[in-house]
Amino acid sequence: LPERDRAELKRRKLLLEVTLKSYWIRKGSAFSTAVARQETELTPEMIATGSWRQRPFKPYNFSALGLPPACGHLHPLLKVRSQLRQIFLEMG
Repeated sequence: LPERDRAELKRRKLLLEVTLKSYWIRKGSAFSTAVARQETELTPEMIATGSWRQRPFKPYNFSALGLPPACGHLHPLLKVRSQLRQIFLEMG
């Protein structure tokens, strides 16, 4: 269609433009049907035998968040005080 006619049809909402995308998928050089499990830890046995040289290792993620530290414990004297208070409350 000429540009003028196309613009007129779009203005009257009688024309809908659709963009189609297509992709070609091919096997790459590292294609394999077997899934190789990557190692996550280096053990002393691997170092002693030298088997770590042939094994694939998972890349280390430096931006990952670690576990939150376990904190927030009561002071030992406060813990004893609360236990004594509980005992006296139970006694009446």
